[in-house]
Amino acid sequence: MSQLETPLFDALLKHRNRHPIQFHIPGHKKGQGVDPAFREFVGDNILSIDLINIAPLDDLHSPKGAIKKAQELAAEAFGADYTFFSVQGTSGAIMTMILSVVGPNDKILVPRNVHKSIMSAIVFAGAIPIFIHPEVDPELGISHGISAEAVEKALNEYPDAKAVLVINPTYFGIAADLKRIVDISHERDIPVLVDEAHGVHIHFHKSLPVSAMAAGADMAATSVHKLGGSMTQSSVLNVREGLVSPKRVQSTLSMLTTTSTSYPILASLDTARRQLAIHGYDLIDQAIRLAQDARKRINKIPHLRCVGKELLNTSATYDMDPTKLLISVKDLGITGHQAEEWLRENANIEIELSDLYNILCLVTIGDTRKELNLLVNALHRMSEAFESDAAVIEPVVLLPDIPSLAMTPRDAFYATTEVVPIGEAVGRISAEFIMVYPPGIPIFIPGEIITQENIAYIDMNVKAGLPVQGPEDDTLQNLRVIKEQKAIR
Repeated sequence: MSQLETPLFDALLKHRNRHPIQFHIPGHKKGQGVDPAFREFVGDNILSIDLINIAPLDDLHSPKGAIKKAQELAAEAFGADYTFFSVQGTSGAIMTMILSVVGPNDKILVPRNVHKSIMSAIVFAGAIPIFIHPEVDPELGISHGISAEAVEKALNEYPDAKAVLVINPTYFGIAADLKRIVDISHERDIPVLVDEAHGVHIHFHKSLPVSAMAAGADMAATSVHKLGGSMTQSSVLNVREGLVSPKRVQSTLSMLTTTSTSYPILASLDTARRQLAIHGYDLIDQAIRLAQDARKRINKIPHLRCVGKELLNTSATYDMDPTKLLISVKDLGITGHQAEEWLRENANIEIELSDLYNILCLVTIGDTRKELNLLVNALHRMSEAFESDAAVIEPVVLLPDIPSLAMTPRDAFYATTEVVPIGEAVGRISAEFIMVYPPGIPIFIPGEIITQENIAYIDMNVKAGLPVQGPEDDTLQNLRVIKEQKAIR
C-alpha cells in the first residue's frame, strides 16, 4: 500500500456509487428522511456515506478489510506498530490506554494537570493515581509538563507502578524530555502512555517536539481532529508492541466504542492521514512560519507578551510547539477571560483558551496570513482600548494544591454520599470531580480531602469568570462528600 491511498474513503465512494437499495439503518436512507433544511445545509454527499458496518464497509470492532488497511497505513505514517481509529474522540483513546494496562489498586503515575478523561479512566479501573507535580511557571501562572527527574524519583518511590502517563505536548505547547522519561521507565519495564491530544502534527515536521512514537513510548492517544485536519471526534490510538498487548487494546477500545460507528468520521481520519503523510511537512511548515511571524508582531504590541523558546530551560520545559500562541495579557490590567470576551465582541475572534493571565490561540494547517493579520490587528486595538488600565503585574501562581487522597477515586465515586454547603466541606472527602475546564485540570477528585485553600481557588476562578465544572450544584454553593458514619449512642 501507498500513503497516497485512502482504502476506507474509497470503499465508501465505491459503495455509494452502486446506489444500493437500503433496508438497514440509518433510517434517513441516504438523506431522504432527513429534515429538508438540514439536508440542504449539509448536502447529499455526506449523508450518502453516513452508513453502518455492513460487509463491504468493514467493522471497526473487528476490522478485516478497508478499515484494517486504513489503520495499517496510519500506523506506518505515525511510526507505530498498530494504530486504532477512535470515534469517541481522544478521550475514548485515553481511557482505552489506561484501562488496557491498569486495574483495581494498580498504581499509575500521572501529572496533576491531566485531562478529565484520565481521571475518569482511573475511576473505572479502580486504580490509584500517584500524582507528580508539574513544573510551575511563575511568570505566566501556569503549569508545564513533568520533569524526567520527577518521574525517576516517583518510580524509585513507587517501583510497583504499572504505568507512567505523560502529557506531550501540554495544552500550551510545551514538551518535556519525553525520550528520557521513556528510557527511565523502560529500564524498569514500565510502559509509558502519552496524552498526545495536542500533538498530532509534531510527528510530521522536524522543527517540532519529538512525537510519542518517535520517542519510543508504548501508547499515544493522538487527536487528529484538533490539529490534523479530520472531523471533530476523530482520533487515533498509536501502539508499540512489547510492554503492551495490542489485542487487549483492541478489546478495551471495543468495550468503550459505540457499535454505531460514524463512517464520515472514520473516512475523515483516513483522508487526514493521507494529507499529513504526503503534504504534512509543507502545510505544517507554513503554519510554523505564520505563527513565528505573528509572535514577533505581537511582541511589539505594548503590554502584551507572546512567549517563545526563552521558556525552555529544564527537562519539563525541553521543547515547544511554536504554532501555539500563548499570549500574556496581565500587564494590560485585564484577565485572560476579559481578553477573550473583548476579542469576541469587538473583533469576532474566538480563541482556544483563556485563564487568569493568558489567552491561547492556535495556528494550524487551516490558517492563512489573512487570519493572522486580523488577530494581530485586533490585539493592537485591544491594547489601545485598555491602555489606561495597564500596569506591570507580578502574577500569583494560582494553581491548586494537590490534596491528600483518603480513598481510591472509584471507592469514593461509588460510596454513600451527602451534600453539604461548600463552607462546611473542609476536611471532608470529595465524592465528585471539580475542575477548571478547559483545560480540565482537577481541583478535587473523588477520594481527596477538601481543603480551605482549594475552596478559595474555586472562588477565585468563579469571580474571574472562568469555567469551573464538575459538581452537581452548578452554583457551587454545595459539594457532594462521603457520608460520615455517626457513632450510635
